[in-house]
Amino acid sequence: MNVKFWEKAPQTRTPKKKKGFLREWGDAILFAVIAASLIRWATFEAYTIPTPSMERSLLVGDFLFVSKLHYGPRTPITPLQVPLTHQTIWGTNIPSYSDAIQLPSYRLPGFSEVSRGDVVVFNFPPEEHHPADLRTNYIKRCVGLPGDSLSIRNAQVYFNGKPMENPTEMQSSYLIVTDSQLGNKFFDDRKITLIQPIQGGYAVHTTPAQAAELEKLDFIKQVIANISQPSEIEPAVFPQVPSKYAWNKDNFGPLYIPKEGVTVAITPESLPFYEKIILGYEHNENAEVRDGRLYMNNKDVTEYTFKQDYYFMMGDNRHNSLDSRYWGFVPEDHIVGKAVLIWMSSDANGSFLNSIRWNRLFNMIE
Repeated sequence: MNVKFWEKAPQTRTPKKKKGFLREWGDAILFAVIAASLIRWATFEAYTIPTPSMERSLLVGDFLFVSKLHYGPRTPITPLQVPLTHQTIWGTNIPSYSDAIQLPSYRLPGFSEVSRGDVVVFNFPPEEHHPADLRTNYIKRCVGLPGDSLSIRNAQVYFNGKPMENPTEMQSSYLIVTDSQLGNKFFDDRKITLIQPIQGGYAVHTTPAQAAELEKLDFIKQVIANISQPSEIEPAVFPQVPSKYAWNKDNFGPLYIPKEGVTVAITPESLPFYEKIILGYEHNENAEVRDGRLYMNNKDVTEYTFKQDYYFMMGDNRHNSLDSRYWGFVPEDHIVGKAVLIWMSSDANGSFLNSIRWNRLFNMIE
């Protein structure tokens, strides 16, 4: 005889309630937004080139992938933000963030550091009406590293006394001297940017190689590099003290690029270079400049130790670029990432069928 001491009660499973249509879509959209936000923050982000400051290395209408992996992604300074936005909500002028909470910035490890010659995306440092991580994105080439002594002589960049290798597609301003009338097609076919006709010729932006080719043409009398002379003064050039530093875009420096942990003397001569850094970028409380002297906590300061690294950036279109020559250094915590790939390129002036620059698709950025 079989005796059962206990018997498991039969279990009845309540069937799961099927998600409604709206909930399923809501969950899918939420997952997609979270995934896209993480990818955009930690790996790659898409950017477009809006201005000609990097021509001809990068063209207006180029669409880029910028790697956050190279230098390491930054932790958000402004966490209260609508996902997948930058400064405003799409298609409006409504701010997409609140600066009620501002966190310290940290950078996760990357697999490289910023190198001389890298094409770098960064937040525009002088823009004070947005938090640092939401300032307008700029793209330039790094020509000066922390600790470098940088100068420009006759439009050639020098670091620590050595000439920097110029980008292959670097452009500058030239004067074409000719009696012939040159139409737009002449310039378009040669990918030359016409600035304006002048008496006896044309002012253009082009590369040194292209300028040499133009000079070989029978109807071109001369091609002259439009380089500022050392005696010419541009008051707008950094540090905007022409009475002490009579510099211009082609003759500049030398100046020291700040490096984390390095201490410099603060004098009336050096303070103009580092005033923005000390007052704005290094989060020093109770720091001010009075009568050409630096005060911290109401004490006269004669030396200062930098809290982070800084970089010097320039556009490859050297005579049509608002860059470090005009507004100074880029702090390390403003670096967004390295431009690595052109995935699409569109010419707004091209016809419908010819608007895509097929030869630029999936080109690596050098």
